[in-house]
Amino acid sequence: MTISVNDRLIELGITVPQIVPPIANYALFVRTGALLFISGQLPISNGALVHTGKVGATVSVEEGIASARQSALNVVAQIKAACCGDLERVQRIVKITGFVASTPDFTNHPEVINGASDLFAEIFGEKGRHARAAVGCPSLPLDSPVEVEAIVELI
Repeated sequence: MTISVNDRLIELGITVPQIVPPIANYALFVRTGALLFISGQLPISNGALVHTGKVGATVSVEEGIASARQSALNVVAQIKAACCGDLERVQRIVKITGFVASTPDFTNHPEVINGASDLFAEIFGEKGRHARAAVGCPSLPLDSPVEVEAIVELI
């Protein structure tokens, strides 16, 4: 017997937050056929970034991982909104792209983005395992250390 996503969230002690409104002119998500494209999500909790700055400078790897996890949780909030609250409609997290604002010499982007990948696997089990890219960049909106976007297959 498989455990439902909602039961898994309860078991993990995770509350899916309200969606974070866009900070510019874009759609939060777009659905085409069975695919749902989630716009990049920042690590915003209770209306503020959980960390600011660059990984390798003012943001530690651990804080970067926590930022990626919060960004992924905000992706889940967008999925939930797109599915009218029914996370059981997730067939698979297909692909994520994680951006890490970092110093030029920082090279551990995959470890930081594991914060997002691990959360998807915890919540969705095997359906949460995905292809991904972990990309370093010089800056992100609002001085965020991380941004995560996703492509999701729905049933």
